[in-house]
Amino acid sequence: MRQPALSAAALVIALGALTACGAGSDQKNDETKNTGTASAAPTKAPTKALTASDAFKQLSGKVATAKLSGVVTEDNDPNKLLGRPNQYTSKITFTDSRIKAEDVAGTEKGSVGLGGAIEVFPTAADAQARADYIQSVTKGMPMLLEYDYVSGTMLVRVSHYLTPTQAADYKTAAAALG
Repeated sequence: MRQPALSAAALVIALGALTACGAGSDQKNDETKNTGTASAAPTKAPTKALTASDAFKQLSGKVATAKLSGVVTEDNDPNKLLGRPNQYTSKITFTDSRIKAEDVAGTEKGSVGLGGAIEVFPTAADAQARADYIQSVTKGMPMLLEYDYVSGTMLVRVSHYLTPTQAADYKTAAAALG
């Protein structure tokens, strides 16, 4: 009776190994494998990924009250997510002059409450997952609520101190980024 169980386990391991072998192929290797040489057709130059700083330059052109307040690095990231698997690859924070100083007195520099943040992810799914996570965590905490707008691989996070009409400026600007 034990021998069939071992055979089943061996089969599962073998199938797993075969599946893993195919996971790392890329188009160029597939072309070379099929024809023996890479395709002679010209390839597009890779497009430079938009960074959070680039995105903010565009966004602040549409929302004049937004001012850059910081660039997040591995050393100053309060969430310790920068560059980690499935997390943001760049992030900036900004202030919005429409937020009343008395509303945010004592708020830590770089907080979304002061204006917002832009986070850029490897994939659109990663950006959406982050937005979903933030919304689920803050749902029952009014002081931590925020507006979150996903546009492609970007997540634009906006302070809850802005009115829905004011936050809509960011939603429109974010949509133009993606």
